[in-house]
Formats: sequence, C-alpha cells, structure tokens
Amino acid sequence: MKIRNMVILLIITLILLGTTSCVPGNGRATVEEPAGFFWGVWHGWIAPISLIASIFRDELSVYEVNNTGFWYDLGFYMAVISGFGGLGAARGRNRRKHGRREDEE
Repeated sequence: MKIRNMVILLIITLILLGTTSCVPGNGRATVEEPAGFFWGVWHGWIAPISLIASIFRDELSVYEVNNTGFWYDLGFYMAVISGFGGLGAARGRNRRKHGRREDEE
C-alpha cells in the first residue's frame, strides 16, 4: 500500500472517530445543560453518520432528546437541509460544467 493511500485512510479514520464522538445521545447533553443551536447544527451535519452509528450502539440516536427546543430544532433542520441541498446544487453545477442536461441521462 502506498504512503499516500495510508495517509488518506488515516485521515478518513480520524474524521470518522471525531464525528462519532459527538453524536446525539452520547451523554454530553443533560436536562440541566441541554444541547443548543450549535449542537443542533452539528447533529444535523452528522445525521447520516449518527444513523449508521445508532445501528451498532442502542444509546446513540440521530436527534438529541435533551435539547433547548426551537433553537436546537432550527439548527438541526438548517444543517440537514443545507447539507442535502448543497449536494444537489453541486451535482447540478457538475452537469452544467460538462454540458449535460437532465433528460440526457
């Protein structure tokens, strides 16, 4: 295995470990100190990773139940929508860049 491939694998592993250490339901947010807006944004960004992690660990979830309500919800949904919307926008730019239309696919 080339050094470059090993470095890429190490970086991917570190990113996955870093993101899974902050998934909802890990005990960081409590009733006394609930998750707020920025935790909502973070949890929205890593929702797909949280979903996969929750398959292997029952205490993890996609959504933090100990949250501040509206502000957490707002951050969570903003991140989910912008994340998935950003992927669609990037795909559309790629099509235009290469001169393809949707009906040609």
